[in-house]
Amino acid sequence: MGARADKLKQVRLKTPISEDDLKSLEIGSIAYLDGLIYTAREGVYEKVLNKGETPPADFAGLTNVNFHCAPAAAQNDDGSYNVGAVTATASFRFAKYLKRWFAETGTKVILGKGGMSQDHYNELFVPAGAVYLTTVGYGTGALLGRGIKSVEAVNWLDELGIAQAMWILKVENFGPLLVESDIHGNSLFERNNAEVNARVESLYEGLRPPALSRYGETRDKTDELI
Repeated sequence: MGARADKLKQVRLKTPISEDDLKSLEIGSIAYLDGLIYTAREGVYEKVLNKGETPPADFAGLTNVNFHCAPAAAQNDDGSYNVGAVTATASFRFAKYLKRWFAETGTKVILGKGGMSQDHYNELFVPAGAVYLTTVGYGTGALLGRGIKSVEAVNWLDELGIAQAMWILKVENFGPLLVESDIHGNSLFERNNAEVNARVESLYEGLRPPALSRYGETRDKTDELI
């Protein structure tokens, strides 16, 4: 991003995050969370949205932050649970659920890894007034775990397993998290990708076409095979 970490704007947000706070978020800022968050991914989405099962919590009255993750959880002797670390998972895989999820739960913040596509922001997030926060790099699971102060509840654990169950977590100074999108659909990753891609073609200027090539190789970045 070109700026030193100590020069980045930092914000500390209390959940449920207010409309004013959502409007004030700027892409590229560092955020920390206090309050309650919940985890929900495809297992929970399928049960609530497609199977019509009653949600185990009043999302609107609880919080508006949905974390896409896999907790590293252990059960204590008294039956309670401790989450020592938590690893975010890629959110784009759950895009097909989000329009309904936003509408039915009032969720305003998706927390995960890697961000979403620009089309997802335009079509799903902006109409819902929602934003995306991403974890910062790999290997931060234990760091994020320090911000989890307690497990308030865990639902569908036996049926869905640790990663897919719905965990309600009380967090304090939970982060660092990067503001990847704002309520207008502006995306830090998309902006930076555009800047990088605009310079890629200049790297090939003056070079001869390759004499030999293999299947899938191309000089046109739009034709890459993945």
